[in-house]
Amino acid sequence: MVANNIWRIWANTLHRWGMENLAASILEAVGPLGVLGAQVVYLSQPILHGILPANHLQAMANLFEDHNQRQAFIAILREVSQG
Repeated sequence: MVANNIWRIWANTLHRWGMENLAASILEAVGPLGVLGAQVVYLSQPILHGILPANHLQAMANLFEDHNQRQAFIAILREVSQG
């Protein structure tokens, strides 16, 4: 799965920055506001396109929209944090 590879890249980057637990906590607290986060990603695509690849932007929007994907990414963040 492509998204899983992208999530691993994000998790490793957040781990290097020491922010994986913070990111996981924020994602856990997002709840129904995830749809709003996805809309922000969609609206920001013209600006973020030069910074992030299109498939990363799509994966990020999908992550915010889909509770199950969000939980799966949180599990990856917790895994990276432990070890």
